[in-house]
Amino acid sequence: MPTLSRPADQWSPPYFLSALGAGGIAVTFFLWLYMWVPHPGQPVPIFEDVARAFAIGTPLQQAMIALAYLGLGFFAVQHVRLMIWNLRRYADFKRSPGFAGVQNSNAGAGLFGLPLMLAMTVNVSFSAGLAFVPGLWSVVEYLFPLALMAFAALAVMTLQMMGAHIARLSVAGTFDMTKAGSFLQVQPAFALGMIGVGMSAPAALSTSPTVAGIALVLSTIVLVIAVVWAAVGVILGLLAMLEHGTVAEQIPTLMNIVPLVTVLGILMLRQSHGLHVHFGVHAAPGDDLWFLTALLAVQIGFLGFGLSILKKHDYVARFMTSATPSAGAYGLVCPGVGLSVLLQFWINKALVGAGLLAKFGFAYWALTSVLVMVQIAMVLLVLALNRRHFGAVQTQAVPAE
Repeated sequence: MPTLSRPADQWSPPYFLSALGAGGIAVTFFLWLYMWVPHPGQPVPIFEDVARAFAIGTPLQQAMIALAYLGLGFFAVQHVRLMIWNLRRYADFKRSPGFAGVQNSNAGAGLFGLPLMLAMTVNVSFSAGLAFVPGLWSVVEYLFPLALMAFAALAVMTLQMMGAHIARLSVAGTFDMTKAGSFLQVQPAFALGMIGVGMSAPAALSTSPTVAGIALVLSTIVLVIAVVWAAVGVILGLLAMLEHGTVAEQIPTLMNIVPLVTVLGILMLRQSHGLHVHFGVHAAPGDDLWFLTALLAVQIGFLGFGLSILKKHDYVARFMTSATPSAGAYGLVCPGVGLSVLLQFWINKALVGAGLLAKFGFAYWALTSVLVMVQIAMVLLVLALNRRHFGAVQTQAVPAE
């Protein structure tokens, strides 16, 4: 008799990235509103700004706003759904015999998908709240301290996990260099980066110097630790790859640097704005041009590096379209989302800000079409992966003898 099964029934830590990818795509749609809808009076667009723009906009502008809301709402809901599913499956996994094996090995770095996912939940909630909740800005100063406490709790959780991860591997000597040929060990830094970018939001948005100052201090601590950990993780992975080769199933982690650069770059932009508003530190438009272009160059380098190895190992055929697809394929969504987001800032804050590009001109939309195509590709990739991993697959049961 035929039975129904699906790959997601065999849960593993990379499935945290399914929720992360959906949340990242939701944020890319919020950036349409952020970059393309006027929002005088505050640094980010709110419901009232969007409603005003929709009321007086052209049919094309109205279509853009409607599509942004549809994309933001749909993928925010998908993120929450997958986040809850992952939490339940993770709770079951912690009670299984396999948990200790993962925790005491190189694969333990994959468990940092948990704080990474939860930090994305807070960030998505903030973006969706700004877009969907009327009057939210009138109480936002009360929300900033709560958000800081939430991110601080996630930071403490992540740092404790990092300390325990190092202690377990170093004391027991269970870290295996022959299986370290990837950038999986960078994932804890990615989790800290996602926490840090949320922490830095009050630095840029709060009118209170005290709240902004606390956000600056906390996000700077997280930033420095994330950069140091990422550097160690990259060097460790490169050495292992050169000596033992790449771990084929973990190839998507080779592009972890792309989303990490994006969140750390936005973190520093927010800090720069807070320093300008509250503490008399002024940056010129040329500073953003140089800074964001340098970050984009890093992303291009690591994308080329990762994609070349992905092609060499025939990753798509082996781990995405085969009979046993890998949950690690969700890691391919993060680099695309990270590139799309950074391109938004590079075009609007660097090129337009420095006067090299006229906003809403032909060249502007030509460049913007590139990031939109990357965004669409990630939407299609997430939908395809979800169908592959969560859709029921009919298999033939083995008859009893």
